[in-house]
Amino acid sequence: MMPAYHESIMRDEVLHYLNIHKEGVIVDGTLGDGGHTEFILKNTAPGIRVFAIDRDPSAIERARERLSPFQGRVTLAHGNLADIKDLALQNGISQIVGALMDLGVSSPQLDTPQRGFSIQHDGPLDMRMDPSQKISAADLLINLSDAELASIIKNFGEERYSKRVVRSIRKEQAERPITTTSQLSRIVARVVVSSRHSRIHPATRTFQALRIAVNDELEQLKLALQGVIGLLSSTARLAVISFHSLEDRIVKTFFRDEQKGCSCPPKMPLCVCGGKPTLKILTRKPLTPSEEEVARNPRSVSAKLRVAERVYV
Repeated sequence: MMPAYHESIMRDEVLHYLNIHKEGVIVDGTLGDGGHTEFILKNTAPGIRVFAIDRDPSAIERARERLSPFQGRVTLAHGNLADIKDLALQNGISQIVGALMDLGVSSPQLDTPQRGFSIQHDGPLDMRMDPSQKISAADLLINLSDAELASIIKNFGEERYSKRVVRSIRKEQAERPITTTSQLSRIVARVVVSSRHSRIHPATRTFQALRIAVNDELEQLKLALQGVIGLLSSTARLAVISFHSLEDRIVKTFFRDEQKGCSCPPKMPLCVCGGKPTLKILTRKPLTPSEEEVARNPRSVSAKLRVAERVYV
């Protein structure tokens, strides 16, 4: 029996905006279990191939089975998003006709308690997208100072009660180690005040912050955006789906700066930096999932899609 696969978020919008009209390679920088790659391959000509990477070895194995009908049109590689350009070059790919990044945690990662990503499922406090990484979320709680931990929770989780959360964590650690997701969620829920009508668990922002820190997600994204620019052929498009404001802000700023090109101070009468635009923004405001998709897949509710097109001046 074939395993059940989740439907990739905003797949129709991604395919539409990538506007794949010439043969070549599409890069999927966040393979997951292969949903976007499968949809692209199903709906494009045989001359379109996909080079897809993921830092999670188990994701690659799931995707390999899912994508088996497309042998010869897809290449899978294990690696970090930040290394997207180097991985492509190592596989003989120097120019591409489109790229996709679907950021955040995949449904299989959330739904597997042993991975330690979910508030809903009790498991070890892990959160490593690549299990070969040395540092887990539990390690951060042990090794970081109060100030460092509070800074991560505040800046990566946008948690206004970050210091209160750290005090609650230290109080618990004085009695016993914090080793599970349910243990941490209870500790945070004791001190974080949520609106009575909020559907968001009080520990959501803290979990997000630790996950981002464990996986260095924001720096990975910045490096990936810089790297993929050098692979895009003229008129090739880059589509990025983000799930929280920190990611979206990075993508928005990067697209804006690359469209502007010039990095001179605003008061400079003439450009002296020599910078040229490299992108044209196609989505003035980010696209969001339809009401039907959110009803079908509640996890899509916070998704935002931004798309830009490569230009050469």
